Amino acid sequence: MKKIKQNDNVLFFYNDTKKWLMKIAKNQQFHTHVGVIDHKKVIGKQYGAAIKTNKGKIIYLLEPTIHDYVMKSQRSTQIVYPKDLGYIAARIGLQSGQKIVEIGTGSGSLTTFLASIVKPKGHVFTYDVDENFMQIARKNIEKAGVSKYVTMEKFDIKNSKKMPQKDADVVVVDLGDPWTVVPQARKMLKGSGAFVSICPTMNQLEKLVSALRQNDFFDIECTEQIVRTIEAREGKTRHSFRGIGHTTYVAFARKVTTPSSMRRDSRVEPTDSVEEDNESNEDESLSRVKK
Repeated sequence: MKKIKQNDNVLFFYNDTKKWLMKIAKNQQFHTHVGVIDHKKVIGKQYGAAIKTNKGKIIYLLEPTIHDYVMKSQRSTQIVYPKDLGYIAARIGLQSGQKIVEIGTGSGSLTTFLASIVKPKGHVFTYDVDENFMQIARKNIEKAGVSKYVTMEKFDIKNSKKMPQKDADVVVVDLGDPWTVVPQARKMLKGSGAFVSICPTMNQLEKLVSALRQNDFFDIECTEQIVRTIEAREGKTRHSFRGIGHTTYVAFARKVTTPSSMRRDSRVEPTDSVEEDNESNEDESLSRVKK
C-alpha cells in the first residue's frame, strides 16, 4: 500500500464542503475551524487513513484525483467543471496518444484534464496571450503532476498567419470570441478532427456556429450539461438543495472537406435534420405496421 511521504499531495477530507488539497511538509500545521491538522502526523500513513484534529474531529487522507485538482485549481478565470469535462472527453473520443491544441489556457484546469488522459504518449499544446494567467496555470498544471505532457507558450493565434501546430486530433477554444479563431483551428486540425469551444452565453454559440458552417465544419452540436446531486439517507433521500447551476455551453464540430461541386449556398440547418429524423421515424413505424 502506498504511504504518504514528504512533498506528496493529500486531500484532507472532513465533509463534502470542507476539504483541503495540500502538499505535505513535516513542519507545517494547517489551522481550520475543525481544529489543527498536523502534517507530521500524516507522514507514513496510507492513503485512506484517518487522523484527528486537536478538537477531536476526524479527517480522512485521500489521494487526489484529477477531479480534485480541477476543483481546487487556483482560479484566475472561470474553470471548466467536471460535469462538462466528462462529456467533452466522451464526445471527442479523447484518448492516450492524441495531439491536442488549446487556444486560451486560462487557469489551466481544462489543460490539466486533457493532459491526464492523453498521457503518456500524447501531448497538449496550449496558447495564451496573458502572462499573468499563464503563471497561475503553470502552478496548477505542475501541482497535478502533468506538466511533462503540456507545452505552454505565449502566442497570439488570433492575429498570426502562421499556425504553431498541424494535424491535431482536437482543437479546444476557450475565448470570449471563439468564432474569430475558427479558420486558424481548421488549419491546425487533421481531417475529421474535433473542434470544441466553451461558451458561457447563447449569443456566443450563435456566432460560433455560423463561423463553423462557413469554414466547412460538420457534425455540429451545442449542449449544456446539468448535474443534480442526491442526498441519500435512510428513509429521507431527496435531491440536494445546493448544487452547480449553469456553468457553460459547449459547442462541438468536426472538420470536413466538401468539394466545391457539392457545396450548397448554406449548410444544413438543425431544423432540416430534425425533419429528416421525423420522416425516417415515420417510415420505420409504417414498415412495422405493414409487417
